[in-house]
Formats: sequence, C-alpha cells, structure tokens
Amino acid sequence: MSTNSTNVVTAGVNIDAPEKANPCSRIIKTKGRSLANWVGGLLILGALWWLGGYMLYINPDTTNFADFGPIPTFKAFPHLWSDGTIPNALSASSYRLFSALGIAIVCGIPIGILIGRSKVFREVSNSPFQLLRMVSPLSWEPIAVIVFLSWNQAIIFLLAIASVWPVAFATAAGLAKVDPAWFKVAKNLGANPWHILIHIILPAITFDILTGVRSALGVAWIVLVPAEFLGVTSGLGYSIADARETLSYDHLTAMVLVIGIFGYILDSSCALAIKKFSWHHKEEP
Repeated sequence: MSTNSTNVVTAGVNIDAPEKANPCSRIIKTKGRSLANWVGGLLILGALWWLGGYMLYINPDTTNFADFGPIPTFKAFPHLWSDGTIPNALSASSYRLFSALGIAIVCGIPIGILIGRSKVFREVSNSPFQLLRMVSPLSWEPIAVIVFLSWNQAIIFLLAIASVWPVAFATAAGLAKVDPAWFKVAKNLGANPWHILIHIILPAITFDILTGVRSALGVAWIVLVPAEFLGVTSGLGYSIADARETLSYDHLTAMVLVIGIFGYILDSSCALAIKKFSWHHKEEP
C-alpha cells in the first residue's frame, strides 16, 4: 500500500469523505448556515435601524423623533403588553383577518374549480373577475360602511374581497395543470363528480391552493392595517393611529414591529403547511 495514498479507508468508511459517511453532519452544516444567514440578516437590519435612530437623535431638528430608534422601542414593549395594548390589538385584528380568510377560502376554491373545469364559465367570468380584482380593496370602504351594520363587518368584507382572488386564481391555475386523462380514467371506473372532486382534484391542487392562501394572507395582512385606521377602536391599525395622535413614537414603532413579527410568523406557518401537506416535495425559498 502506497504511503502517498490520499484516501484512507478504515472499517469500510472513507474518513477523507466525512460528509458522505455521515449525512447528519451535512444536514447540521446546512441548517447552521441557514440559521447564521437568518440571524445575520436581522443583525444588519437592526444595525441600520439603530443608525437611523442615532442620526435622528444627533440632529437638533429631528431629536424629538429619536424615540423611533430601537432602544426606546424595545423599552416600550413591557408597558404595551402589561396594559393590554398588544394582546387586545392582536386579538381584534386576528379575528378580522381569519374571518375574512375563511370567507375567501370558502368562496375562492369553488370559484377556482369552476374556472378550471368549465370553459364557458371561464370565458364568461374572466372579464368581470379581472375588473373586480384590479379594484383596490380600500376603494370599497365607503360602500362597505353603508351596506354593513358595523365597521367590524365592513373591515372583514374589505379583507375578504382582497384575498378571494389569489385563492381563486391559484386554484384555477393548479387545476389547469392536472392531466385530463385522470378524469377520463376516473369516469371509466365509475367515479361520480363528488369522488372526482375529493380523490383527484383536491389532492392534485393542494399545493396550488395553499400557495394561493399564502398570497391571500399577505394581501389581507397589508390591507388590514389601513382598514383599521378609521371607524374602529381596536386592532393593530387603531393602535398605530392612536400612538400617532398622542405623539408616542416609541409605541408607534413598537406596534409596527409587532405587525412585522406577527406577519412573519403567519407567512412562515403557511410555508410550513405547503411543505407538509402538499405532495410537491420542493423546498420553499
């Protein structure tokens, strides 16, 4: 055996290729790199935030706005939590968000299936649906206030009208990718429309439905805050408007941070659901 050999094999394991011999080390290395990048990104954002707050502080013309900085913001969190501002705002906004998202899912999935399965319905509905989709959700606010009995119902309507289209069109797009031969085979085997829906259509488009729900959640979350600026006395949007009126800039920035954190958690939860419940074994970016 040559002493210059570069590959040493001991007990059937190539010690010069530890990653191939131990897949766990490769997984740990990959996860560690992802975690380091995630933490690094947050640190960069925090540093830029601190720099912006410091520049506001040292400028005599803007020193009154120094509470926008990270230190005053984090100091405000215990007070906002203990007096119930954050829990109550999250509770009110979550109720509106998930109520609207439920309506969007219940309405959007059947609409999407009809668009994907019926050529006549697709051609007839395309123009009005595209027209309605392009109307800003907040444009419906004056009408919603007149039609609905309370601002709470009006906000739920605004969120639902904003989030139904991503669900519907994602469902239709997923159904368009299903092989038509599957339906022919199912009919030849005696499957009725209900069996086709439950055993073919829904399993085949689960990935697309969940992707549409994720997009709908993002749209609804963006619309939620400005929709709560007017007419209600609860929610994340109201908390921001109240902090602005009282010039509590640290409270305002803290609530903005709460919106970002909670929105990030919701989006990450949707991404995990897409990975777990869909048969597409693709890694989300």
